[in-house]
Amino acid sequence: PLTGADAIYGNAVKNGAELAVEEINAEGGDIQFELRIEDDESDPEKAYNCYNKLTDWGMQLSLVSVTSKPAEAISVNLYEDRIFGLTPSASSVAVTEGKDNVYQMCFIDPDQGTTAADYIADNNLGSKIAIIYKNDDVYSTGIYETFVAEAEARGLEVVSVSTFTTASSTDFSVQLNDAKNNGADLVFLPMYNQPASLILNQANTMNFDISFIGVDGMDGILTLENFDTSLAEGVMLLTPFNPSSEDERTQNFVQKYEEKYGETPNQFAADAYDCVYAYKQAIEESGATPDMSAEELCDLMIQQFPQMTFTGLTGTDATWDASTGRVSKIPTGVVIENGAY
Repeated sequence: PLTGADAIYGNAVKNGAELAVEEINAEGGDIQFELRIEDDESDPEKAYNCYNKLTDWGMQLSLVSVTSKPAEAISVNLYEDRIFGLTPSASSVAVTEGKDNVYQMCFIDPDQGTTAADYIADNNLGSKIAIIYKNDDVYSTGIYETFVAEAEARGLEVVSVSTFTTASSTDFSVQLNDAKNNGADLVFLPMYNQPASLILNQANTMNFDISFIGVDGMDGILTLENFDTSLAEGVMLLTPFNPSSEDERTQNFVQKYEEKYGETPNQFAADAYDCVYAYKQAIEESGATPDMSAEELCDLMIQQFPQMTFTGLTGTDATWDASTGRVSKIPTGVVIENGAY
């Protein structure tokens, strides 16, 4: 989605993938990539049109789609057409379910919910939890469902559960008052950064001083247009990427990205960057050649990815499960302080 409500994620993915392709092609090695991107506007129907344009162009490998609903739709076509797909950020289980040739670089929704509950319990971040989630979004509901189950198992008390939809995502006073009135000491936000920014702003307006914790969809909140980043002070996130890391590879990526695009990269950009480099490694190690058909490449990638260990910006020693296409890597817990992770 290069335009529309989810454009911040789509443009980050575009930028990260472009940067990786430029680096690889500049090396002048045997592998040279052509990258083409179409704008699905985070709409499944428009994603079909994008997919058809890309197959007409001659797509051999796919980055699928950025958000879950379009990716769920497109993954069906990828499976039928035998084109291998590796999505940077579509985290719904349905994206890869029943498809041997669609994989994920991002964490799946259920894993994020379980990990978030464990992180809260392990670090004693709160005992009375309020949850606000988007009930017409598979990403948000998927995380919510497993979070609640794991929170109960870990002895966390969920004292408030409230929801919103796309149509009602401008006023969160009811949800915040419910959390406040029920004595919550931590609010869990399994959502993307736009509604989260409004929640933080409204909590500040109503003088509701409470801790917030989110997941990878909230990454990028510090670069939202017209958002007062001081409102995110103390917010915690579980994310696979920390642009403030002192890791040399991360700092090189952040420097190049900021020079080229004028902003700090988020985890969506980093996941897309990793997708391109994972494809490069898989191509090298499998002996793939550029004259292969999409179906021939698909067969090789299906064999290669499950036996491959990949270290990128978003995790070291990442591996993939052959039966589900899911990635295994450890998220980083960060807190926002002075406008940085």
